[in-house]
Amino acid sequence: MNFAGGGRALNARALARSYRHTAALHRPAMRTSVTAGAALAGWQYGRSRGGGWWRHGNGGYGWVGPLFWPFAYFDIYDYALWGPRVGAPFWYYGYDDIYAGLFGPYDYQGLAGYLPPRGASGAGQDRLALLCGEDSREIAGLPIDLIAQAIEPTEVQRAALDDLANASVISAQKIKAACPATVALTASGRLASMQQRIEAMIAGVATVQPALDKLYGLLNDEQKARLNAVAEEQERKIERRRNRSIARPCDVTQSSSLQWPAEEIEARVHPTDAQRTGLTALQKASAKAADLLATSCRIDEVATPPARLTAVGKRLGVMLDSVKLVRTALDDFYAMLSDEQKAQFEAIGPRRTSVTDRADMMQRYGRR
Repeated sequence: MNFAGGGRALNARALARSYRHTAALHRPAMRTSVTAGAALAGWQYGRSRGGGWWRHGNGGYGWVGPLFWPFAYFDIYDYALWGPRVGAPFWYYGYDDIYAGLFGPYDYQGLAGYLPPRGASGAGQDRLALLCGEDSREIAGLPIDLIAQAIEPTEVQRAALDDLANASVISAQKIKAACPATVALTASGRLASMQQRIEAMIAGVATVQPALDKLYGLLNDEQKARLNAVAEEQERKIERRRNRSIARPCDVTQSSSLQWPAEEIEARVHPTDAQRTGLTALQKASAKAADLLATSCRIDEVATPPARLTAVGKRLGVMLDSVKLVRTALDDFYAMLSDEQKAQFEAIGPRRTSVTDRADMMQRYGRR
């Protein structure tokens, strides 16, 4: 994953190779690796030790250039079907991603690398498509064959399983359709894109939920036990592949780099007294969003696939409310700013990246 040429166009061949081996993308660790490579490809400090400041606790990234939540569909069904260990990546999404939406880590040149080159056609038209999601049954659909093998469905259950398969593809199509068509260069635009993506995910969950409820309701206890056994085997595979400790999903503790940058805003924007009122409201909205998302984390409290999918829908609903809350306060604050002040506010993310990178270099090589 790299940038090539003066235009720093994103090289999608590594992603294309991943999709030729579709089974690999069903592994959370592989998706995390692909996402990290794509996220740092457009970041000017991508070689910095530890990666970017907006990285999740499992090493993945909620933002890849202009795209929020790559491989969203996989994360949803991994948690719903296989439980909290396999589906942990879903729960790493939260307030930190709203923060990264406010203070985007990419400058214009980095974001431009994610756009298709002018005149591109075919596969070259959308370099984000692979990360946005795939709606073909072979890649995006639920692992219907694996479920069928586990439960050995009756004729009635087979019909319900077919309905679930169709619903899963429709759900994936809805999520893929929310892929950004343009690059948002402002915090308001990023939060709008984030909101659109979450709304599509909520619609996708609502599409699958009735079909999953129906199928699960038709299973007898022995079939449910066999399906749980498949989930336990998926967990064992995850545990065998883990070779390092990672932060627990929904951790409310944040690194110092993600604290509210009050001093930086003051130094760059120089808000007036009236503008400071709007800024205070934005900070309070951001803090409230963090609290809402922290208290809505219930990763270990549900035991069946339908209940876990319901939990996914509820979590996404809280995320949507949180994004709307912050976006409203941000738009009110922005309306008070001059064009120069807006430009200075937008520069905070890349500037914080630069400061973090310089501090890292100081630690590695010492003060000269």
